[in-house]
Amino acid sequence: MARYARVATLAACLIFASAVADGHRWRRQADDAPKKDESLEQELCKDKDAGEWFRLIAGEGDNCRDVIQCTASGIQAIRCPAGLYFDIEKQTCDWKDAVKNCKVKNKERKVKPLLYTEEPLCPDGQLACGDSTCVERGLFCNGEKDCPDGSDENSCDIDNDPNRAPPCDASQCVLPDCFCSEDGTIIPGDLPARDVPQMITITFDDAINNNNIELYKEIFNGKRKNPNGCDIKATFFVSHKYTNYSAVHETHRKGHEIAVHSITHNDDERFWSNATVDDWGKEMAGMRVIIEKFANITDNSVVGVRAPYLRVGGNNQFTMMEEQAFLYDSTITAPLSNPPLWPYTMYFRMPHRCHGNLQSCPTRSHAVWEMVMNELDRREDPNNDEYLPGCAMVDSCSNILTGDQFYNFLNHNFDRHYDQNRAPLGLYFHAAWLRNNPEFLEAFLYWVDEILQSHNDVYFVTMTQVIQWIQNPRTITEAKNFEPWREKCAVEGIPACWVPHSCKLTSKEVPGETINLQTCVRCPVNYPWLNDPTGDGRY
Repeated sequence: MARYARVATLAACLIFASAVADGHRWRRQADDAPKKDESLEQELCKDKDAGEWFRLIAGEGDNCRDVIQCTASGIQAIRCPAGLYFDIEKQTCDWKDAVKNCKVKNKERKVKPLLYTEEPLCPDGQLACGDSTCVERGLFCNGEKDCPDGSDENSCDIDNDPNRAPPCDASQCVLPDCFCSEDGTIIPGDLPARDVPQMITITFDDAINNNNIELYKEIFNGKRKNPNGCDIKATFFVSHKYTNYSAVHETHRKGHEIAVHSITHNDDERFWSNATVDDWGKEMAGMRVIIEKFANITDNSVVGVRAPYLRVGGNNQFTMMEEQAFLYDSTITAPLSNPPLWPYTMYFRMPHRCHGNLQSCPTRSHAVWEMVMNELDRREDPNNDEYLPGCAMVDSCSNILTGDQFYNFLNHNFDRHYDQNRAPLGLYFHAAWLRNNPEFLEAFLYWVDEILQSHNDVYFVTMTQVIQWIQNPRTITEAKNFEPWREKCAVEGIPACWVPHSCKLTSKEVPGETINLQTCVRCPVNYPWLNDPTGDGRY
């Protein structure tokens, strides 16, 4: 991704921006190098964290590609490849348009609270801010700055939040309402793996519309049956814009699960990391209002959330989910591991690290299930290939180039789950990846058919159906008559409406656009959006 260069003196650093482009490598100067340069180098590095990259010269263009880092053997420099800039906050190269801090040289320095001192600085029930001011313990890491220096919100990860969820306590966490294990790999109900039905969850993100309706009909054609005789099922995380709600209506009628993926699908990833409880409520609870009204879903089954770009919203997201009675989230990614992880409740500490660049994972206790996204192993030959980081969404596994590779990838990851602890295997897609790659679609359908034909213990189920099984574990034999998996078993009959209303709508919140909304119910006055999810014009 980048060329590396090594420098040893501040004088060398100062010519870095131009010299790095020529591929120069600086070496530690001879013993007669001016000691003045060494002291300047020390000055440059004195307030930098270990491994921190920073700029010598701020600005656009090449200046935004170039960063340096203090190391024990001198100063190391990198230049991002053409087309990329270095994001100081993320500490990585990213697309030019995504980097907004070219004029910033260093990461923001945040004052830390005085949580651990030899002698207590505050009375019981209070903790010390960075300036020694005492503040009530419960105000730390609550999303609002209560310390004069704001330090109560500056040390809030899973290891430092004073109000963090405790480690798993299996004596207190009891099914059906709570499930946890120390490392996340324990099978619910202590069933032996050989008796556990292997669940597979297929999900699709974003709008349901004419771009993908035929693809979904091809996959879920009524001929692919689980061992209990019911149609295979999937979960659709639906975003609002361009969604055909008559198609959502029909998808739900067929027994698939509809969940929310936000109204705006805001393309600023940092929005989701930093959104308030109210922001999350408008996006997700508002999306549920839209789905329930315009797809005419009245059975309270819209209970799942997935954040755009898999950007976890920390405690604010999960507080909103509790307040709005969502059952589960499926945004948090667990790093590739063997055996993989089972879903868990958020009453106790997550059984894995917060994975991903600048992710904001929840630290507190929340009454929400996490349908954790186990990373998939992308290697073609796991026995011989060198280690590669995993990938959560199937279409982010960029090394899959042919149908044969995809078929082998599916088989290997199935075996990882089936042969170990039978944690649910998640296959998470964007429809365009399959639609635009017929070879991948053919391989996927061949694999699904092969699995169904060769295994009488594998079920393609929805996210909610997985949770229902965890809450009430059933053996392979019992699974065939497990009632929650037989609901809407094989739906026949005519669609909810043959010719939906096609509503050409505008909204003050989406200025300059006329957007088509297709629904089986009456057209609203306005295009539904954040402050008017019903579209009736009452903000």
